[in-house]
Formats: sequence, C-alpha cells, structure tokens
Amino acid sequence: MKHKKSLNVLKTARGQVEAVIKMIEDNRYCIDISKQILASISLLKKANSQILKEHLETCVREAAYSNETSEIESKIKELEEVIEYINKTL
Repeated sequence: MKHKKSLNVLKTARGQVEAVIKMIEDNRYCIDISKQILASISLLKKANSQILKEHLETCVREAAYSNETSEIESKIKELEEVIEYINKTL
C-alpha cells in the first residue's frame, strides 16, 4: 500500500480525536483538552507531510521523467495550490 505510514498516523489521530470527544463529554479540564487537540493537529500535519513527500517521490517524478510539458506543468500547479493553501492555514 502506497500510503501505509500515513494511514497509520491518521488512525492514531482518529483515536486521539475520539479521546478528545470523550474528554469534552466528561467535562475534563480545558487545558488538557486543548493539549490533546494540538497533539491531534500535529499528527494530521505529519500525515499530510508524508502524503506530499510520497506525491513528490512518485507522481511528480513520473511526470518529470515523462518529458511531457503539460504533465509537468500540471504537477507544479497542484503543488503551488497546496503550498498556497498551507500558507493560508498557518
């Protein structure tokens, strides 16, 4: 499976989000909840970085080796859009 590491990280994040929901339902201390939310965000960022790295190493590399200008330009445009989105969310 291409994204096995990312899938494992996302499953861990899912477990943390479920734990955060339980913490809120149990009326736990706000700072403890916040710390767990931040830990979940960190895992999601890690998974995203892994996915993007895999994309560079496979899809973008394949486009570069294909020597098809339109395919290369398409991959560059995709990456520019993702980078722009990341910059907006930081």
